[in-house]
Amino acid sequence: MQAIKPVGRGAPAMKYDILSALGVLALSLDKHRQKLILRLMVLITTRYNWQSGELSIGRAEIARLWSVDERTVKRELAKLRSLGWLEVKRAGVKGRVTVYSIDLAALLGETREVWEVIGPDVAARLGAPEPAPADDKVVPFQPRAAATGGQGGTWDKALAALEAGDPAQTRAWFAGLVEADCTGGRLTLLAPSRFIADYVGNHHAARLLAVVSGIDPSVREVRVEAQ
Repeated sequence: MQAIKPVGRGAPAMKYDILSALGVLALSLDKHRQKLILRLMVLITTRYNWQSGELSIGRAEIARLWSVDERTVKRELAKLRSLGWLEVKRAGVKGRVTVYSIDLAALLGETREVWEVIGPDVAARLGAPEPAPADDKVVPFQPRAAATGGQGGTWDKALAALEAGDPAQTRAWFAGLVEADCTGGRLTLLAPSRFIADYVGNHHAARLLAVVSGIDPSVREVRVEAQ
């Protein structure tokens, strides 16, 4: 995860900007995605420590906040982890709850399209976050090998191009996609979940096609399916 911490004089505004962007994004989506983002926002506003970048909370407490059972909590947390928005930092043990970290960089990348909707001042603030300190332990993003095309295939090259243009969004939505087939002018990609397949297909298909067809002009359609 990329470390982004709203600190300093502009920290309060940036916190509100991130939450505003999440809210505006949610309102542009269907009811299921709206609910998932709303639940994340509740965790951020009630329990997220902006200074440490940690969210310390147990499933039972999350269930109370969300007015659901713990089975639903487990399922929704899995969705947030699959999106790359939430990560288990320290697993819960007896007497201690699980500690999560939230990838603010991924959230910024995913909400980028709605910044201007909120206002140019928000776009200016969110577009220039404080750079994270260098960390030799951070492993650079590497495109996943295609399921059929192998290293250096069309989708691998497309992933590299997407990463160069928007690293956070690529990690959040595209890095988990693998190539299943590329015949008859159609590139079929497999997503790790139905949620990701539907979202990418509905919101990013045109962008993927533009990038892929620029690499392989024979591709005229990009289809995203769940594994």
